[in-house]
This record gives sequence, C-alpha cells and structure tokens, in this order.
Amino acid sequence: MRYQLRRADDAELREKLRALAQERRRFGYRRLHILLRRDGVIINRKKTQRLYREEGLTVRRRKGRKRAVGTRTRPPVLALPNQCWSLDFVHDQLVTGRRFRVLNIVDDVTRECLRAVPDTSISGRRVVRELTDLICERGKPGMIVSDNGTELTSNAVLAWCEKVQAQWHYTTPGKPTENAFVESFNGRMRDELLNETLFMSLDHAREKVAAWIDDYNNQRPHSSLGYATPAAFAAELKKQGAASLRIAGGYATQPLASPAQSRNNDAETLIVNG
Repeated sequence: MRYQLRRADDAELREKLRALAQERRRFGYRRLHILLRRDGVIINRKKTQRLYREEGLTVRRRKGRKRAVGTRTRPPVLALPNQCWSLDFVHDQLVTGRRFRVLNIVDDVTRECLRAVPDTSISGRRVVRELTDLICERGKPGMIVSDNGTELTSNAVLAWCEKVQAQWHYTTPGKPTENAFVESFNGRMRDELLNETLFMSLDHAREKVAAWIDDYNNQRPHSSLGYATPAAFAAELKKQGAASLRIAGGYATQPLASPAQSRNNDAETLIVNG
C-alpha cells in the first residue's frame, strides 16, 4: 500500500504564469506571485515557486561588472519624500547604430523615477532645464547627488546651484556605490527595458522609456518597499505626514546613509576653487 499523488495539474494557472513570465521576462517568482495575487489568484508563494521552476521560467543571471569597494561617503538625509534626488546617465543605441543616452532622476526615499530624458546629447544646460521644470512640479529637494561627469560639473550646473541655493553632493570618483539608488535603478532599466528592446528611432525610444517609467512607478512591485509600487509608497508617506515616518511601531526620522567624510565636495566649494 502506498499513497498515490492526486495533485491537480493546474493547467490554467501554469498558462497564466507562463504568460506573465513572457510579458515580464526579467521578473522572478516573487514579483510574478504579486502580479498573480493582483489578478485574484490566491495561492501559496511556495506553490508559485514550484510551478515557476517546473515550467523552466528561472531568469538567467547576467554576469555583472566589478563593484567599487570602499566606504560610502554620502551625507545622511531624512527618510521623507523629496529629501534627496539622485542623477545619472545610462547609454544605449538605436538599430541604426546611433547612440543615445537617458538622464534619470530618482527620489531616493520613494524610489520613484521623477524624470527620464532620452536624447542623443544632453548638456549641462539641458540638465539645469530639466531640474528647473522638476522643481516647479515638486518643489526644491533637500539634496541632489550625482557623480563627477562633465555635464554635472559644468559651469551651467554650478551657477544654477548658486542661484537656487541647491545643495549638490558629488560622489567620490570611481565609487558608484555612493550613488547606489540611481545605479540600482539604471540596472533595472538596463535589464528589463534596454536589453529587451530594439529601438527603431529616437521617438520610439522616448515612447518605450516613458511607458516603462509609468509601469515602474505605478505597477512594478519594488522589493525594497515591501513589494509595493513606488507611487503607492509615496502616497502612503503623504498620508503619514512629512513630519514623521512610522517605523517599528514608533515615530522616527532615519538617515539613509552613513555620514559623509569630513572633506567638503559640495557645489559651492567647487565654485570657489574653480
């Protein structure tokens, strides 16, 4: 006498899981499980993982580049929206071989992508123009963080910082981990959009980037936010109020990173030193 397995084949569920995995080719079983629950499919996460493996949907990891090793030197900020923005560029090319770049601006707390600007050339003046428009929409941030790229250390950017009294922190050269939030966002964009899409023209790239950003902010579950979407997390913070953030049953304001080193590398010092 032995027990004979009578487990259902779950054909409909498997088909739905395959369809979601085909649509979201770089999503793992955890995010696919969240999407299944949104569609009304209430199953155990372990079952989703089992079916995910049996269907051979495991995402193949791409070999990553070496990461900088060292102390993160960005100053601490309060865990509130609009406290710190991070800027960086990501590059790709059209099917014709013409290269273009995307200026990404990310809110470090809510993980929202505030602006993604694809173009063949983005100067320091263009960066200033985009930041000015964004400040008109959301208000001035407490801090802006970027690397030492030529566009971000140009005279146009430094003069703009002095004019609007914006606090701009430049990371240590060769230390991308000091700007980890936007670097992580660039990795997700590279993995889920740029490596998966053939861009026929610059207008086509702008259309695809805009659609992906909308999906990222409003639909994509974010693991750092408890698998909530950045837009939903930002809305929850607005409900709680800007004065405090509820953490572990209490109220506190938490820094996002360790204090910066004693050296001064803000925009005002760069202006003085030329």
